[in-house]
Amino acid sequence: MRLLVAEDEPRMAELLRRGLREEGYSVDIATSGTDALWLGKEVDYDAIVLDVMLPGLDGFEVCRQFRQHERWAPVIMLTARGDVADRVRGLDAGADDYLAKPFSLVELSARLRALIRRGAVARPVVLQVGALRLDPRTRQVSRAGQPVSLSATEFSLLELFMRHPGEVLTRSRILEHVWDFGYEAASNVVDQYVGYLRRKIDRPFGRADLETVRGAGYRLRPEAGQEAAGDAPPAHRGARGGKG
Repeated sequence: MRLLVAEDEPRMAELLRRGLREEGYSVDIATSGTDALWLGKEVDYDAIVLDVMLPGLDGFEVCRQFRQHERWAPVIMLTARGDVADRVRGLDAGADDYLAKPFSLVELSARLRALIRRGAVARPVVLQVGALRLDPRTRQVSRAGQPVSLSATEFSLLELFMRHPGEVLTRSRILEHVWDFGYEAASNVVDQYVGYLRRKIDRPFGRADLETVRGAGYRLRPEAGQEAAGDAPPAHRGARGGKG
């Protein structure tokens, strides 16, 4: 198994190299974000250990560019800060896991083994289904190149559908992922918000891709929005912020 370790602090880099080699890995070291990006694009690594604080490009940007260039090796990000915002930023950039320094080499090795067992799976930073495009990091949504303004709840609901195109999602599953167990929801809250979404992502564009599957739930058709992104859609009537 071949790993890339991006770490600019020489002592830490050497400790990681030695420890991971003792675990049976072949290890390449990059001491800058620029070097890490080049190596990660040129070599098919089984996993990447990526420090956040790198000279040149930081770890967030390196990870984001890996995913943009369709390099899907699992990434563990190392941060000296336990800040939740950093963790969220790393995961939104396409990372699979994170460890806060100081950490145990035993734990790092265990996490690497788990990620390598799972393998390299495409996890695009920006979700796209047809001409529908959603960026979790910037929280921007567009269809056929036209921006769509959504409330926070509408955004979460659309993100769930776009992560499971073609899959029927039950009302209970939607409630669990968008509202959580503690939410005292009205019995028809899912139906209401699906209606809000349709008025923003479908109807203004002459589409009907968010489908009701009678007796089962809802589905976003995987062929949604096959209109070319450059085509001029009908006047966008759903530009206002919505409910929630």
